[in-house]
Amino acid sequence: MREIVFDTETTGLDAREDRIIEIGGVELENGFPTGRVFHHYIHPGNRAIHAEAQAIHGISMADLEGKPNFAGIAEQFVAFFDNARLVAHNAGFDIGFINAELERLRLPPFDTARVVDTLAIARRKHPMGPNSLDALCRRYGIDNSRRVHHGALLDSELLAEVYIELAGGRQAALGLDNFSASGASANEALGIFALPERPAPLAPRLSEKERAAHTAMVAGLGPAAIWASFPSTHAAE
Repeated sequence: MREIVFDTETTGLDAREDRIIEIGGVELENGFPTGRVFHHYIHPGNRAIHAEAQAIHGISMADLEGKPNFAGIAEQFVAFFDNARLVAHNAGFDIGFINAELERLRLPPFDTARVVDTLAIARRKHPMGPNSLDALCRRYGIDNSRRVHHGALLDSELLAEVYIELAGGRQAALGLDNFSASGASANEALGIFALPERPAPLAPRLSEKERAAHTAMVAGLGPAAIWASFPSTHAAE
């Protein structure tokens, strides 16, 4: 299953008026990071960045000078996010902004049925909270020391690790840094390798006396006994 764990940063809180200024996404395939990511800063046009929002993500209008508007990255964005389940923390906020941007371009909105909200999962799993991204990183021992400000790509990378934990737990050495551009498979990253077939089968551990006793017991159970369906039983008989 292909999934995109993603995050957005915006000029404010109102999807009808405010605009997306950063989008980040991390691709998972069957629960494993593939190494493919999507990341863009986006110029919001004439929409100013609210001071409260800037205090959270640290992005200023000066940082966005020369960056494309949403229309300029829409084709790449849709291509990367299409045909995938979408995973976000407090997903309603992010999907609301994304669908508002798509609507402005008269593009089809994302179906909310494709969306997984990790905040809702965390609240069910940890009803006493807290369930912010930082709190979940601390709970699961995920290093979030780089998170001085919110950032769409960094938050997507952290959320991908949190999502794996929420979905059942990290396996040995499972982390985003284990899947590099070298193309190592998920099994190789986990140290799982195919073992060659034994040159000779192991010697049986049952004695002839034990085999005879088992055969006699099965014979006494009648033809409907489940043991009669096993080839070893017929061989012993």
